Amino acid sequence: MSERNIFLTAEDRKRLVALLERPTAAWDRDDVRDLVVEIQRASVVPAAEIPPDVITMNSKARLLDLDRGATLEYTLVYPQDADFADGRISVFAPIGAAMLGYRVGDEIEWTVPGGLRRLRVEAVLYQPEAAGDFSR
Repeated sequence: MSERNIFLTAEDRKRLVALLERPTAAWDRDDVRDLVVEIQRASVVPAAEIPPDVITMNSKARLLDLDRGATLEYTLVYPQDADFADGRISVFAPIGAAMLGYRVGDEIEWTVPGGLRRLRVEAVLYQPEAAGDFSR
């Protein structure tokens, strides 16, 4: 993942830190370590102040695969809610960790076994904070 300024809501940060403190957290995975670094350096803001074009937890985003030209829609979720077939991507998955905190227009890059993947955030279709749903 590239160096960028990301935003997290205080509640998302609290929930993510609690998940990472569990003994079952896979600390040996690079993407989980990257997520820890992102959380530590994120700008933490109250949910009511998060910009509406930022991918937060439980946000649904439209992404453009810059290498394949395909449009994808993913919802960024906590691990227990993940269902790849339904487009619900865990924040602990490499693409999930990479998506967190990105904004419309940003390009996401992350390394996969087959090389580099590149996506651009085209739209945030749903963001709980923008919808006034501060409990998600």
